[in-house]
Amino acid sequence: MANTSKYAFEEKVVIAAVRRACALTSSVFEKLIKNETLVKGDKSPVTVGDFAAQALISTILHNTFPNDPIVGEEDASDLRIESGKLMRERIVELANDALTAPLAAGDNVAWGIGPGAHRTSDEILEAIDRGNHPGGPNGRMWTIDPIDGTKGFLRGEQYAVCVSLIVDATVQVGVIGCPNLLVDPSDPSKGTGAIFSAVRGAGARQFTLEGTDPVSLSIPKTEVEGLKFLESVEAAHSSHSFNDRVTEVLGVQAAHVRMDSQAKYAALCRGEGGAYLRMPTVVGYKEKIWDHAPGEVLVVEAGGIVTDSRGESLNFGVGRSLGENFGVIAAGRDVHPKVIASVQQVQAEEKSKI
Repeated sequence: MANTSKYAFEEKVVIAAVRRACALTSSVFEKLIKNETLVKGDKSPVTVGDFAAQALISTILHNTFPNDPIVGEEDASDLRIESGKLMRERIVELANDALTAPLAAGDNVAWGIGPGAHRTSDEILEAIDRGNHPGGPNGRMWTIDPIDGTKGFLRGEQYAVCVSLIVDATVQVGVIGCPNLLVDPSDPSKGTGAIFSAVRGAGARQFTLEGTDPVSLSIPKTEVEGLKFLESVEAAHSSHSFNDRVTEVLGVQAAHVRMDSQAKYAALCRGEGGAYLRMPTVVGYKEKIWDHAPGEVLVVEAGGIVTDSRGESLNFGVGRSLGENFGVIAAGRDVHPKVIASVQQVQAEEKSKI
């Protein structure tokens, strides 16, 4: 079941990068969160993981595709000053540990990985800062979200390492690593950790955390009444009350499934929920392209539809954000129109109250 599409090589490289980043972030959790005493509200471990994972992925992408710009979430300005020295040293060490780890099957030293691929502190900071591209409608660009779902990460629950390739405003490759997601939701004994990948026109697949044993993904057909809605854990990220009213209108009985990060897109592709709703809670907030690009192509290639609440495709060519926020609605092809109709009905109800 090898991918022979136009972007097969890009997918192969990104799966290798995400695999290493998943190992890095899992290590950060085990070493810095599980076994160290944290002051309440201390997010420094997730910051270390974020920066190190972005440096790792950026290094691999730049080595392999040196002319491609990168849209990343982090920049290294705070690490360059004296007060950031200890955190900088920890990030450089973690990134180098991941870069110099032994080659796995299919890996290539030309990607900037393997024993001997050590980078200087300045090179690591440059790799982080490489993610400052403004985005836009033309050409190739990569997006990196090194730890999507930081609160889930800190709780030891769901988070995701997310990378996408956008070409002329269309997502062509999306890879989402989910170290804490069940391998098989019907059999918890199989453990946790999977990588989800899609190339437009070539389907969606689930891999092991080692990047092996691909399995095709297809969103199962379901009746509207049997839907489970996927939504964010944090109400600040998506309106839970709005989603509750949508389920009432649809006649959905099942409890919502709440999890952090783009793991929701992966869960949707396996039938763990029939629809993903993310409606805006704050006026003026704009969704970032790295938060949805990998999930969009994954769902589409698994047989689903991803739009905003108007039923229009998400626009990945505006810049670093999706522009004006009309929400995000992802669902299987058979139920998406009904979900959109219900969302628009609830929007009309809310507008009539103003």
